[in-house]
Amino acid sequence: MGSGARQAIIGRSVSVASTGVKENSGDLITFREATAEDLVCVAEIEKASFADPWSAHEFESVLQLGHTIFLVAEAGNAGEIAGYVVAMAVLDEAEILNVAVSPERRRAGLGGALMDAALSELKRRGAQSVYLEVRVSNTAARSLYASRGFVELSRRKDYYRSPVEDALVMRRAANG
Repeated sequence: MGSGARQAIIGRSVSVASTGVKENSGDLITFREATAEDLVCVAEIEKASFADPWSAHEFESVLQLGHTIFLVAEAGNAGEIAGYVVAMAVLDEAEILNVAVSPERRRAGLGGALMDAALSELKRRGAQSVYLEVRVSNTAARSLYASRGFVELSRRKDYYRSPVEDALVMRRAANG
């Protein structure tokens, strides 16, 4: 994301401003690049969010890749990690690999703000198309992605395990 952080105001609508995010709770949420020190908290959010979570080692591997975007949302003065997004850009295509918000911070617009920050950075890096996979049953995530301009492209049979479930592949143009 470069040297400057991004901010957005979170409420009924999200608008990207210049350096962080203000959540409905009134906490200032700041986006920054993830560090190794964040991985324990990120892994806890991941485990609370997904039936088949990424391991801390997988997140550590992402940190070592040069072409990924790995942002965390840090809440308040205590520096609580409230969510994260992982994306990858290769040439003119990109993929949102993972996005999650801690259970106590959900339904306040933070997931959308994380998506917006990642999509903005992917566009800056030259991505023309952005893809993602989502469980068919994950209606909340599907709704979030649709609100960001993603449309269903195809279905991957039995893509997820634990429980086994199809994935929808969704795509949007980077300029949304």
